Amino acid sequence: MAKIVFTLFSLALFLNANDIYENNCVSCHKSLPVSIDKYFYRYLLKYSSERSVKEAMTTYLNNPTKETTIMPEAFIKRFGVKKATKLNEEQLDKALDIYWDKYKVFGKLK
Repeated sequence: MAKIVFTLFSLALFLNANDIYENNCVSCHKSLPVSIDKYFYRYLLKYSSERSVKEAMTTYLNNPTKETTIMPEAFIKRFGVKKATKLNEEQLDKALDIYWDKYKVFGKLK
């Protein structure tokens, strides 16, 4: 019985964490012409490491500006700069961890 409760609890935590990313990131990006993975690769090309990418994304998502965006000027002119995230620090960290794990290329290249 304890194993079942632990398994359900773990599953609920995993699903809840994924909801943070799905509900707060994917849902908005669905309406943009650039898929969400393209942002990731732009950050990865510019910042390289997991730590640097997450720091840059955290900085931008908390205070988005034209000066700190990685998107081309034409994209910003057409769609503007996004609004600052409403996620708290812990939620944003979880969302970025999920995002990183979903699109990281390290360990996936053969």
